[in-house]
Amino acid sequence: MHSVNHQPGINLRVSDLIGGSPLLELPVAPGSGRVLLKLEQFNPTGTAKIRMARQMVDEAEAQGKLKPGGWIVESTSGNTGLGLALIAAERGYRFTAVVDHHSSADKLRGMQAYGAQLVRVGSAEGGLATADRDQTAAHIAAQHGAYWTQQHNNPGNSNGYQGLADELLRTLGSDLHTLFGAVGTGGSLCGTARALKGHLPDLRIVGVEPAGSVIFGGAGQPYHQSGTGTPAGAEIGALIDYPLIDEGLKVTDAEAFETARYLARSHALMVGGSAGGVIYKALQHARKAPGDSVTVVLVCDGGEKYLDTVFNDHWFSAQGLHSPSVVDELHALLPPRAPQARQWSDHHDCGQQ
Repeated sequence: MHSVNHQPGINLRVSDLIGGSPLLELPVAPGSGRVLLKLEQFNPTGTAKIRMARQMVDEAEAQGKLKPGGWIVESTSGNTGLGLALIAAERGYRFTAVVDHHSSADKLRGMQAYGAQLVRVGSAEGGLATADRDQTAAHIAAQHGAYWTQQHNNPGNSNGYQGLADELLRTLGSDLHTLFGAVGTGGSLCGTARALKGHLPDLRIVGVEPAGSVIFGGAGQPYHQSGTGTPAGAEIGALIDYPLIDEGLKVTDAEAFETARYLARSHALMVGGSAGGVIYKALQHARKAPGDSVTVVLVCDGGEKYLDTVFNDHWFSAQGLHSPSVVDELHALLPPRAPQARQWSDHHDCGQQ
């Protein structure tokens, strides 16, 4: 075996590839403020949460909570679990993900591909079961000595987004006026916002949760957006810094998913369902904002994990999520980049007789 000296531009671990995600400007309607998307899907595992997964493990190691060959457990709807599964595989830890039936099947398969053990809770009909997941993760940690990362209450979650804030500052400097992000654990939005506020005290922070989530009040009800929000009966995480958030908004599944589908078909950009909801609210904001204003949207994952749901026409129709009025609004807020081709039905596929 030949030893290889580390050279600039050559990485030695997959986790070294985290960060440096690109910014994409949307071609909004004339007269609107600018909207830039921070596309975190270009990270390993295709999600922003790999940033905080690495940070939580780094801090646990530094604090002596994780020893070589140790065991990590987490309650997850998918993306945090993917990040922890990657880090665990890279560093030789055992990882158990406690999941429910709300998770994307592709996220679950991804965790298993990295060698994670899945523990499923809740019923197939029950969907989101955050409280049950947390109780099970706590039990595994107590009974087996595993380290429960507790993403909703772990400061390492928020700390993991310092790098994201640094990237925005390097690119935009003071030319950043509003930051939009989904609110689930609160880590990505609040962690990024806190780091930015030290340099941009006038920056406006807007959090977006699913309609039916209880973070910003209101009655709880079922929702399909995953990796975001807090359902009724689940504990709101300690990382949600309410004084830091200037405005909290709610977005329906139809608004979120129609936006994701519209972006894919009209702008060749595939984002996750909850990201679609944040973008939808940011576009509405930009339509009323000054033309020289800059709004950045934290797009926490891509759409490839939602091909069986958000981008599946049969599933989408079965859930009753079609909303022609939202699509019409999107055409006005974000006109297609090019003339739209005629949409063919399934039985008119080219070459099929």
